[in-house]
Amino acid sequence: MNVKRELTNLDKKALVEILADLYKKNKQVQEYLGLYIKPEDEAGLLERYSAKVRESFYPKRGYTYSLKAGKDAIADFKKLGTSAESLISLMLLYVETGVEFTNDFGDINEAFYNSLASTFKNALKLARTEGILESFEKRAAHILQQSQNIGWGFEYDVLDIFFDHYE
Repeated sequence: MNVKRELTNLDKKALVEILADLYKKNKQVQEYLGLYIKPEDEAGLLERYSAKVRESFYPKRGYTYSLKAGKDAIADFKKLGTSAESLISLMLLYVETGVEFTNDFGDINEAFYNSLASTFKNALKLARTEGILESFEKRAAHILQQSQNIGWGFEYDVLDIFFDHYE
């Protein structure tokens, strides 16, 4: 079924009813339409998704971190069509929180550090593409500084990524 073609056959009232029904039933649709209608609310969305990322490392209940939950929060935030600046900020928060977590609790594992390093690289790559790399230099440098003496080669990955973007 071609949804776009089917929707073009509906009248305006039917489309509004479908959208209103979707809005009531689906949290992601609420966030997407809310951002579409009021783009100035992006800061509030970033705050909510930042809390999700933070909770993926420091859950309110239990003791187990979840890289998947953090990455899913970033992916869901990206799907909303937010600004590149907000997306990069959220990605860096994931890395910052992961570094904080490992400094709090000690050595984790290779997959953990690979996830942080790839997110750091993707965030800085996007910042360069968008022409806003300098806006994030202080945070990137702080990640570099906080990554010293972390195992699994993570310290060197962060060093390489940082100097690939900031010379």
